[in-house]
Amino acid sequence: MDTRIDHSVALAALVGQVSGEPAMGPHLVNEAMIVHWVEAMGDANPVYVDDAGAREVGLEGIIAPPTMLQAWVMVGLRATLERESARASGSAKSGEESANDTMMRLLDEEGFTSVVATNCEQDYDRPLVLGEQVAVQLTIEAISDVKTTGLGTGRFATTRYDFYVIPPSTERSGSAIAAEVASAERIGTMRFRILKFAPAPRSAPKPPRPLPSVTQDNAFFWEGLKDGELRIQRCTSCGTLRHTPLPGCGECQSLDWDWIVSAGAGEIYSHVTVHYPQVPSFDYPLPIGLIELDEGTRIVANLDMNPDDVKIGMRVQASIVAFDDELSLPVFAPVTA
Repeated sequence: MDTRIDHSVALAALVGQVSGEPAMGPHLVNEAMIVHWVEAMGDANPVYVDDAGAREVGLEGIIAPPTMLQAWVMVGLRATLERESARASGSAKSGEESANDTMMRLLDEEGFTSVVATNCEQDYDRPLVLGEQVAVQLTIEAISDVKTTGLGTGRFATTRYDFYVIPPSTERSGSAIAAEVASAERIGTMRFRILKFAPAPRSAPKPPRPLPSVTQDNAFFWEGLKDGELRIQRCTSCGTLRHTPLPGCGECQSLDWDWIVSAGAGEIYSHVTVHYPQVPSFDYPLPIGLIELDEGTRIVANLDMNPDDVKIGMRVQASIVAFDDELSLPVFAPVTA
């Protein structure tokens, strides 16, 4: 029998199933988490942080932002990773696999091992207030037939999360939470849809890197790279080096300049590793460094090293790399003893 057909039957049987016992949020609704949330989101609504302001509009006090609904039941990164690892390795204890775990396992077995969130819809019945505790119950609402998308072939899966307020407590078994949820007040619902898919093969060749905008102020720099030189602009009036090239000196305002040829040696002053958004011309993860050259100025450039090995203060040396006939760039690698 075609494994995919067999899995289709098993997946269809999961639709409408409640996924495991309800889970209780690890923290009461509290002001500290609300403050962190609104500051991160830039939400200045006073009803979230100002008790008096909340009462002025008819509330009994501070309320939690409705969009925080899911935050109150999150178990944290470590627990999530441990659960995902156990599911992927098949080491989850007997009887612990929920309907959602079964769905994800079956989709993995079909070869749909990549995942992307496609949309999230939330409905709110009433706001949460300080001191309340939230429980959540998951239900598998829909699993699509196999679809072909721009990302690849896979299935869309929609899970419904129903949120309830239950009396605060630190000691409850799963069955006790389920009993309380059965008669608890529902405060909101979230529908979360993902695409589990097998990535489409990429047959197109990698496009060339984008070309820089060459001006009369920076042409010497790009011409130097084509000749194998890392040229740094220098003010001929005060001797200040500057990069990126500019028409005038920021120190003495002189418009007169020439350049020096850098030896390309320096150390990493700062760095970042780019993961997203991804541009087809580049390989990811993409480490980029801000290099303090020994001559006394800084330059941003690609790093030829494992991103995990990049360290502030690391000594590096530039090589001029021709990426194609039109573009050469300095690329810095660690200095070996």
